[in-house]
Amino acid sequence: MSEATAAGVEWDLGDLYASSDDPALARDAAAALEDARAFRASYAGRVAGLSAAELAEATRELERIAALVHRVELFTELAFDVATQDSERATRFQWAREQQVAVDNELRFFTLEWAAVDDDAAESVLASPELDEHRHFLASQRRFRPYLLSEGEERVVAEKSLSGVRAWERLFSDLVSQIQVEHDGDELSLDEARDRLRTTADRDERRRVADAISTALEPTLRTRALVLNTIVHDHSIEDRLRGFPTWLSARNLANEISDEAADALIAAVGRRFDIAHRHFRLRARLLGLPRLADYDRWAPIGAETGKMSWEEARALALDAFGSLSPAAVEIATRFFDERWIDADPRPGKVNGAYCAMRAPDAHPYILMNFGGSRDAALTLAHELGHGLQAVLAKDVGFLNTEIPLTMVETSSTLAETLAFDRLLERVEDPEERLSLLVSRIDNLVSVTFAQVMYNRFEDTLHTARRTEGELSLERIEELFDAAVAEFHGDAVEATGGFRTWWSYVPHFVVAPGYVYAYAFGGLLTLAVYSRFREEGESFVAPLLDMLARSASEPPEQLVARLGLDLADPALWERGLDAIEALIAEAESLADHIRAES
Repeated sequence: MSEATAAGVEWDLGDLYASSDDPALARDAAAALEDARAFRASYAGRVAGLSAAELAEATRELERIAALVHRVELFTELAFDVATQDSERATRFQWAREQQVAVDNELRFFTLEWAAVDDDAAESVLASPELDEHRHFLASQRRFRPYLLSEGEERVVAEKSLSGVRAWERLFSDLVSQIQVEHDGDELSLDEARDRLRTTADRDERRRVADAISTALEPTLRTRALVLNTIVHDHSIEDRLRGFPTWLSARNLANEISDEAADALIAAVGRRFDIAHRHFRLRARLLGLPRLADYDRWAPIGAETGKMSWEEARALALDAFGSLSPAAVEIATRFFDERWIDADPRPGKVNGAYCAMRAPDAHPYILMNFGGSRDAALTLAHELGHGLQAVLAKDVGFLNTEIPLTMVETSSTLAETLAFDRLLERVEDPEERLSLLVSRIDNLVSVTFAQVMYNRFEDTLHTARRTEGELSLERIEELFDAAVAEFHGDAVEATGGFRTWWSYVPHFVVAPGYVYAYAFGGLLTLAVYSRFREEGESFVAPLLDMLARSASEPPEQLVARLGLDLADPALWERGLDAIEALIAEAESLADHIRAES
């Protein structure tokens, strides 16, 4: 293993299936479809009349079938994501998606019939103790009641998605995974090249890396713009057919928060973009520049390069989880020892990072592309935060493991925060401490302000597509420029190539509207972490309990367990004030260092 990279750190999917040729894959897919048809024969047309005990029995069987076919799709997706140019894996993944849709369509009647039950009757049956295990799942399904189509229409939408929106998503992933950045004779993945911007002290080299990224994005740029146009248009069609009031409403329902609550969060962050501008101005001062360029935003400060080896990143993550509890570090250790992580950046592997949290009868899996930077180390801690939450929630049943994105990003951001704190605790040298403090603020600015900037780009994108028709590449770049300009203010100059950097962000294509959940999780984490610092060990048990229940209770109820109120607008303002306070601390430390020198 090289010092910086995670060469050889590849996951073992054997806990799901032995290999892509494992006959159990086809056997399980066939069994799931057969059982789904039997389920339909037993319950179709009867859901409204089921007693509480019968509804509980039916839901358990629904859960068993859904988990079985999901396991098949998950394995083929994970195998594909590390080798997207392997045609056999691609074919197997598409087959699994088709099996998933076939099973889902047989089960679809259940959700539709349950949603159609009269509110009073539904509330009466849900009050029964027999439904304790699945009460939240059943109640949450009814939130979509006003926006559901007929069963026939829902089946058509699902089947057509295989050759429609999901095919476009796959094309986008395939295009991005093929991008290689050529720099000084090296071929880098996008993630590795972006990590160079965080570890390279020489400004001219950062500029050349940024130029190399922009050059690498050019060849299929117009195709990726077509993909984005198609996804956005498909989204508008579905919103119109279902009657969603805004382009973000479906995502908000899935996140179990109202349109008003999401808008309040986004507006609160947007009103405080001056905090990001203040941070960028501090960075420019520390780098000795009159103004930052986009490629300077995350540059290392002083002598600190921000480089970290894989072993250092692992040690940092385990140290951070150990500061939370022995149970947390024990869980995190299993990810490394039992090969639940794939971190080696190699050709054909998808870019970015994720944690596959819903793995029936197995465990979570983490994919990332470790590039040898401190930021990459914090990404590892972030994904392990997802993994911790998934392991804690594994006993609540498959239907209760689909955690709203708002709550999912809280655990991961908390893990990052713990890791940062461990770094800060290790240093006494003022200059090194300043470097780490600036890096901490970088992260918070990225999690909150940058994600709301992305949300505002998406908002103008979806609005423009609905009013103007298909958007040219130049129009998309214009919308991105406008969102970036608001985020940067007068503190950062966006170079010409930067206007294309929207084109590798997967969220815009794979999960429209996702990004504000990062800001939600980041600001909520600041409140949670503040309580943890105040209360110490006595806060750990309630916190872990909240994570374990994170898909089986509504977000406001979960957060209330920790003494916090999501309906209180001051919650977000306190988080934003905390970020500004960190900037003030960094400014003061910078003044002190300058005075001492």
